[in-house]
Amino acid sequence: MNKKLVLLTVMVFAFGAVFASCAGMQVKPTAANFKMPTVTLSSFEVPEYDGYWYYGGKIKPTKGEAGDRGAPLPMSFVFDVQNPNPYPVLLEGITFTVAFDNDFQLVTLNNTDSHWIPAGKTNQVRIDTMITVRSALLNLLVTSGYKLKEHGWSAWDALERWWKGVPDYSVPVKVTEGAFTFKADGLLKVLPFEGAVK
Repeated sequence: MNKKLVLLTVMVFAFGAVFASCAGMQVKPTAANFKMPTVTLSSFEVPEYDGYWYYGGKIKPTKGEAGDRGAPLPMSFVFDVQNPNPYPVLLEGITFTVAFDNDFQLVTLNNTDSHWIPAGKTNQVRIDTMITVRSALLNLLVTSGYKLKEHGWSAWDALERWWKGVPDYSVPVKVTEGAFTFKADGLLKVLPFEGAVK
């Protein structure tokens, strides 16, 4: 009887060890089995809004120093990043440009924060950026004169339109020229990305 009990105990432990080793085996990332994660623009918001305003350097402010200053426009983008692989992947860099009215690229963002995306899961990644009326004005004057002319707008017309329309979603906002960089055990893959705010 004792021999049967000992044999049964040994078999239970042996099966347990086999199952544990199988459960512990992980698929190793390779170029052949790597599937590119998918990225979607889940949401967009202006988390804080201070109106539309600008004053030139010759205007004496109530407090502080004079200078060319314009209203800030903070923007927050949330991306869903889905990992279809049976192993985790590291999202180690995000680059994209924000465009208003589809044509006017106003700010480029380069985020180097790292995010682990678990195997078979979807994580949300929030990226925040901000532009000001002043920085947008300089950008427009240097790069977008012909586009303004096509629309029949002055730079000031466009800026007022955007600062009033982006927060209430009446102006189209687009993420363009995006690149999401993923790593998995030595593999490095870059996913191009473009998406519009809905």
